[in-house]
Amino acid sequence: MVLLIMWRELRGLFNGHAGYVILAAHLLITGLLFNVYAVGATPRFSQEVLRLFFHFSSGMAMVSGILLGMRTIAEERQMNTLVLLRTSPVTEREIVWGKFLAALAFLVLVSVLSLYMPALIFWRGKVALAQIAVGYGGLLLLGAACIAISLLASAWSRTQLIAGVVGGLLVTVLVVIWMVALVSQSPMKELFAFLALHNMHFRTFSTGTLHLRDLVYYLAVTVFFLEAAVRSLEAWRWRE
Repeated sequence: MVLLIMWRELRGLFNGHAGYVILAAHLLITGLLFNVYAVGATPRFSQEVLRLFFHFSSGMAMVSGILLGMRTIAEERQMNTLVLLRTSPVTEREIVWGKFLAALAFLVLVSVLSLYMPALIFWRGKVALAQIAVGYGGLLLLGAACIAISLLASAWSRTQLIAGVVGGLLVTVLVVIWMVALVSQSPMKELFAFLALHNMHFRTFSTGTLHLRDLVYYLAVTVFFLEAAVRSLEAWRWRE
């Protein structure tokens, strides 16, 4: 049933305008950031250009993740189709994971279409394929975490707008929490630094370095928020 829900959600993205708008905006803004800031007018080593590409692409991965996640449950409520989905023989967990996998598959598609940018660096300079692979892995892990966070916000909300605002606030808090670490004392300094969604954990991916610590962190954040969304849907069923 998870795969059926995933396929249903993917068709919804491409049958309407939402999927194409997110796809076009992501590629356009990423391309502009790549040309203006990563390539720029100042000569740089290829590895540095690639690192900057992943740094700026990570921002778009978070934004796209929020946009993809916010529509998942809230849209069903707006269209009064959530009740129909629940009356079918599926569980809340299957609904949440099916919608998450559809959003993640869409993000994978967007990432594949952006491959021409690091390919240009690879063609004109010297960069390792491993750095490109690890960097894209980091983008997908970061995007998956943001989708899960926004999906929880969508499970809490009655409209997509509210879901987007709440999801964006949650992601923003988790991103800027590293600033709290700068003014904190041990052991809270290390705790806040570790909890931050982007700063410490994504930096290694952008340089082509894969740490088990960062991989486990993003997977744990994703699963935590998805399971929280499952519990929220179950609680909402009882309230309704």
